[in-house]
Amino acid sequence: MCGRFNLTASEDQVKTHFHLAQLAGYETSYNIPPGQQILNIIQTDDAGCRAVYLYWGLVPFWSKNPQISQRFFNARAESVAEKPSFRTAFRQRRCLIPATGFYEWKVTEYGKQAYHIYRQDHSLFAFAGLWDCNEASGHALYTCAVITTEADTLMAPIHQRMPVIIPRENYGRWLDTHASPEQLNALLANQAYQGMAASAISDHVNNPAHNDKQCLV
Repeated sequence: MCGRFNLTASEDQVKTHFHLAQLAGYETSYNIPPGQQILNIIQTDDAGCRAVYLYWGLVPFWSKNPQISQRFFNARAESVAEKPSFRTAFRQRRCLIPATGFYEWKVTEYGKQAYHIYRQDHSLFAFAGLWDCNEASGHALYTCAVITTEADTLMAPIHQRMPVIIPRENYGRWLDTHASPEQLNALLANQAYQGMAASAISDHVNNPAHNDKQCLV
């Protein structure tokens, strides 16, 4: 799963990385839990990129219960194309979720050990995401989810799941509303963990109210 991440890059770094003309309201964060509005990159009508802020925890367009978001902050790559909660968004409303690292907890005989997973060069990357719009309450509620997959050799000793990372050269393909199922499935195969590292950190990050550099060490 992916239930906590960070985004500590500067505004200029984010704009350059995702080729954004504007990035209003941007703030860094060392500890982002589900339920918050988070930065998403979506495709514009002219095939460019636009930054938007969506609540992390997907509410499908057909749902009458906004509280369902508490269950749907992740979508499994193995079933995302078929599961009713995600399949329409997977076909039509994919997004990139910028990050500089994420957190996972390893179960040990002494309790849970927190880990920070990040690029060795500390650069930006992007999770594969989905977004949706629900109007059951009478107003538009925009939400998103992070797609996860089975752990690779880096992550397997820590946790059995990990977020899908989209390689930078494939950002356009992932966002392309005309991408074929074969192209999307190839991206979900998740070959973007090269150059990643995992470091054991303190339990400071366990509290989602903590949002400072101490979360990283």
